[in-house]
Amino acid sequence: MSSPAISVVMSVYNAERYLREAIDSILAQTFTDFEFVIVDDGSKDGSLAILREYEKRDPRFKIISRPNKGLTVSLNEALAVAKGDLIARMDADDVAIPDRFQKQVDFLAAHPDVVCVGGSVELVDPYGVHIGVVNYPTDHAEIDARLLEGEGGVIPHPATMLRTAAVRAIGNYREQYNNSEDLDLWLRLAETGKVANLPDVLLKYRRDLGSVSHTKRDNQIRMKGQILGEAFDRRGLTKPDQWKFDTWMPKAKEVQLKEWAWRALAVGRRDAALGHAKALLKLKPKSMASWKLLYCAWRGR
Repeated sequence: MSSPAISVVMSVYNAERYLREAIDSILAQTFTDFEFVIVDDGSKDGSLAILREYEKRDPRFKIISRPNKGLTVSLNEALAVAKGDLIARMDADDVAIPDRFQKQVDFLAAHPDVVCVGGSVELVDPYGVHIGVVNYPTDHAEIDARLLEGEGGVIPHPATMLRTAAVRAIGNYREQYNNSEDLDLWLRLAETGKVANLPDVLLKYRRDLGSVSHTKRDNQIRMKGQILGEAFDRRGLTKPDQWKFDTWMPKAKEVQLKEWAWRALAVGRRDAALGHAKALLKLKPKSMASWKLLYCAWRGR
């Protein structure tokens, strides 16, 4: 059998809540010449059972399952068995837009000097309620400049398509950078070719209070300093006296839950508003604001 054009690479850890939606969005792609390499990273919920269901139905699935080792190790394991000339990253809680692959394949075919392409994303809350759209710079020079400021998210990791040969040539992900692996990879790729983003929305990017930005920010900042220091050394650039990056602070959980709940109510998603209100009440059970939000969510306004 001939190799697929794309190897879709996903790591899964306790993702049963969103997993089917994420997988189905890949199966709904208009570009269908792909294999789906998924590493179950020691999930303790029903994720593996879900993956086995899809594996039985579709020969494009390759499932690897073993004890938990972390995201970067999982991604490298998937890359090691990938057969496609292109790698499409995907996360287990996001939703790909149906023509995502086709647009990225067409762009890479027309721009052979580009080794990585991302795109704009629609932000959604844990219930899939629309939060907003994030548009990223499309030009290599601007993207690279922002990478050198520590802004790894300027290329949205789960919305990227990469040339397999380019990723392997630089040694794949470096596993010591397990919280900022994307920044490190983008910087090294940008030294071998161009990086880009499409202006089109390619992915529904789910925000969650359990994300790395909320739970491991201090470690991210430490690692970014190391990654940037190495990048400056590789490029022969003068390092600044002090790194100035990552000034963004995630909102407090109670603030974020309130915002999500009111937005859900504004668009008629009472179910989502109730979910956020209950989470807030669990977090702040003695707060009158928590009870007020729960009441408004129950009423639907």
